[in-house]
Amino acid sequence: MSDGAAGLKSSKATMAETAMPAIRLDHVSKWFFKNGRRFTAIDDVSADIPAGAFVTLVGPSGCGKTTIFNMIAGFARTDRGAVVYQGREITAPNIGIGYMTQKDALLPWRSVLANVMLPLYLQRVPENEARERARDMLQRVGLKSFAEHLPRELSGGMQKRAALARTLVFNPATLLMDEPFGNVDIQLKLQLQRELLSLWEASRKTVVFVTHDLEEAIALSDRIIVLSRRPGRIKQIVTVDLPRPRDPVSIRFEPAFQEIHRQLWDLTDTATEEEDG
Repeated sequence: MSDGAAGLKSSKATMAETAMPAIRLDHVSKWFFKNGRRFTAIDDVSADIPAGAFVTLVGPSGCGKTTIFNMIAGFARTDRGAVVYQGREITAPNIGIGYMTQKDALLPWRSVLANVMLPLYLQRVPENEARERARDMLQRVGLKSFAEHLPRELSGGMQKRAALARTLVFNPATLLMDEPFGNVDIQLKLQLQRELLSLWEASRKTVVFVTHDLEEAIALSDRIIVLSRRPGRIKQIVTVDLPRPRDPVSIRFEPAFQEIHRQLWDLTDTATEEEDG
């Protein structure tokens, strides 16, 4: 993250730099008001996300996963506790991260290349350098020959890859990915998972990923944070002790994968949970 990143202030954390997590959720709570009534979205959530780790949040709809993302990104403030990024408390939009959502949000009137170049324009990267970096990123996601196409001329999978290229092109230290593969068929999802893991293995960026797909969470992650129903609280943090590099298809047939899946299934069974009013 650049020294000039906006909206961050020094944390009081005294741990050594080498031991400092990329992201720290420090007793974080967040609530909203509707019709004069307060609703707690997340309650007293604490977790450390190590630099270079792939960490996934899972839990039922409405448990606060996207709220946590928005606080890491600096789009929302905590009501209690603090979110700390690389040793500094987040108090405004965090320009040190890349954010990819379920909706690709490619600008339909811009070519694929121009879409990928957009973050570099916003960073005022010189035109020639921006174009070169964007073309290199398109090559890495297999879209080099589609650089001058419009988004509507691409398949759904290609649009996902273009959105991923746009997220990665300005080389953020951290990626927030909110169900990025949620609206694709299983074959395409597996292909995109392979591509994401390949890119992550090469860069070892910090990734925080949200999914409702337990198999996807296990296939991709180092750790899985399991959240309860609203108000979201951490039920357990599950370590995924599976070898890397990891193929998201073949790993599903490993006995250890099946054991983690059973553990997560038990943790995410909300049939007996009561939701706070």
